[in-house]
Amino acid sequence: MRIEELTEAQRQYYYIEQCHQWVAGREKALGRPLTAAVITFGCQMNARDSEKLTGILEKIGYHMVDSESADFVIYNTCTVRENANMRVYGRLGHMKQVKRKNPDMFIALCGCMMQEPEVVEKLKKSYRHVNLIFGTHNIFKFAELIYRRIHEEKMVIDIWKDTDQIVEDLPNDRKYPFKTGINIMFGCNNFCSYCIVPYVRGRERSRQPEDILREIESVVADGVVEVMLLGQNVNSYGKNLEEPLSFAELLRKICRIDGLLRVRFMTSHPKDLSDELIQVMAEEPKICRHLHLPLQSGSTEILDKMNRRYTKESYLRLVDKLRAACPDISITTDIIVGFPGETEDDFLETMDVVRKVRYDSAYTFIYSKRTGTPAAVMENQVPETVVKDRFNRLLEEVQTIAADVCSRFEGSIQDVLVEEVNHQDPELVTGRMSSNIVVHFKGDASLIGKIVPVKLTSCRNFYYIGEPVQA
Repeated sequence: MRIEELTEAQRQYYYIEQCHQWVAGREKALGRPLTAAVITFGCQMNARDSEKLTGILEKIGYHMVDSESADFVIYNTCTVRENANMRVYGRLGHMKQVKRKNPDMFIALCGCMMQEPEVVEKLKKSYRHVNLIFGTHNIFKFAELIYRRIHEEKMVIDIWKDTDQIVEDLPNDRKYPFKTGINIMFGCNNFCSYCIVPYVRGRERSRQPEDILREIESVVADGVVEVMLLGQNVNSYGKNLEEPLSFAELLRKICRIDGLLRVRFMTSHPKDLSDELIQVMAEEPKICRHLHLPLQSGSTEILDKMNRRYTKESYLRLVDKLRAACPDISITTDIIVGFPGETEDDFLETMDVVRKVRYDSAYTFIYSKRTGTPAAVMENQVPETVVKDRFNRLLEEVQTIAADVCSRFEGSIQDVLVEEVNHQDPELVTGRMSSNIVVHFKGDASLIGKIVPVKLTSCRNFYYIGEPVQA
């Protein structure tokens, strides 16, 4: 069969094998294994993409390490905030010196930052030591692009503006054997005025439900007990399928999978959080009692400028519905301070929501201007000194409330999924409750991946010290 007649997955396995032969030849010539490192910036979607990159590199024959002096270093980039770009440029400046000592090493860049044309132009001009550049839409072509770089011996750039393509069944390497992220959709159609994600991740496209279920069944058979369903807005899953299926209906199907014990998901957009989904969350015990529900601002006027398509009042009604259906639910959020035009009264509306909702935790951000978004050219940009003052006030309020909210479980017995041996004290293990709160308790590595009943003896602001309960 000619390569043109292969499916996309078959094509990529062909290039994996070609690269594997090249790596084997290089290792024989050098008398040592070739190493690779994947450096990840950004969100859970990027972390999941990095598992795919790692899986392909391992299949090609590279030995994975944590060192940026590896023979192949790839940076999976984020561009949500400007300082993320600056961190990457800083690393690349350092890597220029590293590559002088090992001129045969490969340096690759992928991810959201690469979807910005001005970034690629800067890399072509000022960072000629980079070997391979690609974006978010063609990550499945990683092996093919490596093959091109091997044979062309020049910088390879392959950026797609958009795609409707989803390629299944390629290698991936899970960070944890007992839990994993599962992409259920890609892209975003929301176009919040401050956000660059729709421009770098493309339009929404949902995976077929049977492909999602098949993947989850496969990882469960391999020892996974918890999955995190991933999408820029999981609540809008299924709208573009030929046979539409709601996210709530997908969750019902996933919860029927034998051996799967926990289901998480993120991120949920408030405008698409349906009564049907809230009902499923209340009725399905496998769904973790945690919802990340980004607020961004408590001011209805600012929310309108952000193009969020909900109001302060509708957001608070959602929270009331959630708490009525799931009284023990933990709610976390994202909040932006200093959006263009934000007044002190707008900021106080945000503080009011924080006090009414009483979040378990909140990711608080100072507004970052992103070129190419509508907000970047809005008038009334808030002065830096004002933004920093508001940010500090918000952070103090969030942390004070969160410490109090977290303590509500003290003295209770909770199921904890053990993730690792504690980094500070090897006599302790660390895990997470269904609510996503961290717990440390006495144990050893044999407990990793198991769900253990633990009595929460002491709340330490944002985590617990506990004692395992004997069966």
